[in-house]
Amino acid sequence: MSGDHLQALFAPRAVAVIGASDDSAKWGNILAQRALASGDGRAVLLVNHRGGTVLGEPVHVSAVAGARALDVRVDLAVVCVPAHGFVASVADAVSAGARAIVGITAGLSETGAEGARVETEAVAVAREAGAVLVGPNCLGIVDTSTDLQLAHAALPAGDVAVLSQSGNLVLDLASLLADRGLGISRFVSLGNQADLGVVELLHACADHEATRAVAVYAEDVVEGRRFLAAARALRTAGKPLVLLAPGRSEAAVRSAASHTGSLTSSSMVVDAACAAVGAHRVDHPTQMADLLLALRQPRRMSGRRAAVLTDGGGHGAVGADALSAVGLSTPVLTGPVTEELRSALWASATVTNPVDLAGAGEQDVLSYVRGVQVLLASDQVDGVLLTGFFGGYSAGQSDLAAPELAAAGLMADAVVAQHKPLVVQTIYPDSPAAVVLSAAGIPVHRDIDRACTVLAGLVEPDPSPAGLGGELPDPAAPATDTSYDGARALFADAGIAFPAAVSVTDVAGLEAALDRLRFPLVLKATGRLHKSEDGGVVLGLADRAAVRAAYDDLVARLAPPTVTVEEMADVRDGVELIVGSVRDPKFGPVVMVGLGGVFAEVLADTACAIAPVSVAAARQLLLSLQGAPLLLGARGRTPVDLDALAEVVARVAGLAAAHPELVELELNPVLAGPSGALALDARLVLG
Repeated sequence: MSGDHLQALFAPRAVAVIGASDDSAKWGNILAQRALASGDGRAVLLVNHRGGTVLGEPVHVSAVAGARALDVRVDLAVVCVPAHGFVASVADAVSAGARAIVGITAGLSETGAEGARVETEAVAVAREAGAVLVGPNCLGIVDTSTDLQLAHAALPAGDVAVLSQSGNLVLDLASLLADRGLGISRFVSLGNQADLGVVELLHACADHEATRAVAVYAEDVVEGRRFLAAARALRTAGKPLVLLAPGRSEAAVRSAASHTGSLTSSSMVVDAACAAVGAHRVDHPTQMADLLLALRQPRRMSGRRAAVLTDGGGHGAVGADALSAVGLSTPVLTGPVTEELRSALWASATVTNPVDLAGAGEQDVLSYVRGVQVLLASDQVDGVLLTGFFGGYSAGQSDLAAPELAAAGLMADAVVAQHKPLVVQTIYPDSPAAVVLSAAGIPVHRDIDRACTVLAGLVEPDPSPAGLGGELPDPAAPATDTSYDGARALFADAGIAFPAAVSVTDVAGLEAALDRLRFPLVLKATGRLHKSEDGGVVLGLADRAAVRAAYDDLVARLAPPTVTVEEMADVRDGVELIVGSVRDPKFGPVVMVGLGGVFAEVLADTACAIAPVSVAAARQLLLSLQGAPLLLGARGRTPVDLDALAEVVARVAGLAAAHPELVELELNPVLAGPSGALALDARLVLG
C-alpha cells in the first residue's frame, strides 16, 4: 500500500458517504453524522441517487456530481448501499477520484457464490482505477490522529491501533482501554478482506508515528507467512503486537495421515506463529487491555522463572498455582539469595519461594521493599509477583498508612531502576499505595489470575528470522517416492541417521540380508500407513530361525510388497520422541516434537514451531516439553545428546521448508541417547 493510499485512507481531504440517509437506523445516517463531525477542514460529500437533503445538508446524486459541484477530488469513499448497488457505487467513487474505499455493504462473499461474484467485480473495478478497498462487510475506519471517525461509534483517542474482524469487540476493548487511561490511534474493521487485509494494515501501523502498540482480533489469519513478515516489521519498530485469535478449543486441524498431523492443531500453529515473531496471544478483551497497559513499561522477563513475595501463606500458595497455570515456574531459591532474604527479613519469614513475610508487614512495612529488592536483584528469577495485603494499610485510617505510602514509593524506585518486572496482586487495588505503584508503570490487579497472566505476557520472546519461521528456501527437487525406503533415503540425504537396513521381497533376499546385518533384528512390513498398529513390526529377533519364522508370518498375514530387515537399536539408555512436520494451509511448514514416540498421542506432550528453525531454536523447542527433564537426565538417568537431537529437529524442519509438495513428514520414533539420535521409522505424505 503506497503512501498515497495511506493518505487517502487515514487522512483524506475529501470524504464521500455513498448511501447517506436520514433514517437513523441506517449506516448511511450514522456515517454521515461521523463525517460531518470530523474536523481538519475536511470536505464531506453526502451521496444518494435520490438527492434531497440528509441531516440538513444537500445530497448529491453521485460522487462524481458532488465532486464537480464542490470542485474537489474525493480521496476516501465510504460505501453503505445494498449489495446490488455495490459495484456501481465503487465505480462512481473511483470516477470521482477516490483512491481508497471502505465497503460497509454486506451480503457479498459471506452469503454465497453470487455475492462473491459481485465482490470480486467491485475489487476489480477499484484496482483497475488504482484504488484500495477495505472490507466489504466491515464497520468502518478511524484515525484519531487526523480526527477521522467513520465507524459505528466514536472511539477515544490514544496510541493503540486496533484491527478487528468484530465490531462489538472493539467497543468492548475501547471501553477497557479507557478504564486504563488508554485510547485508540487507528481502528480498521477488516470485514471480508477482499482487497486490503490485516497484513497491509499491520505494515501501515508499523510506519504510523501516532501508534505505539497494535491489537488484532482475527478469526482467521489468511496469509500466514506475510503476517509473520508484517509482525516482524512491528517488532523492529518497537511496537508490541497483541493478538486475540479464538479457537483454542478446536480439535485436530483435520483427519491426518500421520501422528504428527493428528497432534498439531490450528491453535498450536497460531501460538507457534506468535512465538516466531514475538507477538503476544491473549484469550479475551480484558487480557488484551491488561497486557497492552503492561507492555508500555520496558521491563521484561528474560525467562519463565518467577518469585512470589507474599504476606500470607494462602496467597503464596494460590499465587504459585496461578503462575504454573500460565506456564511460569517458581523455582526453589538457594544459596546467596536465601542468605540475603534472611538478612533482609525477620526470623519467621520463609525464604525458599514463595517468600512469605509471615506477618512482618505490620512490624516493619519496609520489609516488602527489601524483599522486592533482593528478589529483583537475584539471578535465580526473571520477575516477581507480590501478592496479598500490601495496600491495605493505606486504604484506611492506620498508623501504617504513611509508612506504606513511603514503602510504595521506594518499591517503585527499585523497580524502575532495573530491567525485571514486578506485578502486584492486592486485596486493595484502589488504595493510595497501589496508586503509587500503578503510576510508576507497575501492573496492579485485584485478581490473581489476571496478575499472573500479565506477568507471563511480559516474558521476552527471542525470535529472529534465522531462529524460527525464517524465509523459506528455494524448493528442492520434488520428492516422488513416498515408500518407506524413499522416506528413509530423503531423511538420510539430509544427514539423519538410521539403523542399517535391507529391503527384501523374497526368501533369497532375506537370507542375503541376514549375512550383512547384526542381530538382534527388526522386521517391518511396508506398504501400510501405520505398521505397528497393523502388527507389521516384529522386534527383538535374536537369530536366523526367529527371523525366518517372523518373515513367513508377515507375508502370510499382510502380503506386503517388501519387508525391511533392520538392525535393532538399544533403547535402554534412550528416550523415544516423535519429530515431524505438517504443512499448515496458512503458515506453511510447521515442525512438531513430542515425547513418547509411538505413544506420543497417549502422552500428549508436544510442541511446535514455524519452520524452518535453527538448531538453537530447536533445542529450546525440545526444552519446552513438559517431559524435558527426561532429556536432561532426571532421576539419575544419563542425559541425552541434546545437540544431536536438536540437529535432527532442525533438519526435519529444513526438509519440510524445502519440499512444498510434502504435506507431512515424520520420524517416529526417534531414539535420543547419550551418544546421538537415531531415527527408527520414517513417513512422507504427498499433498
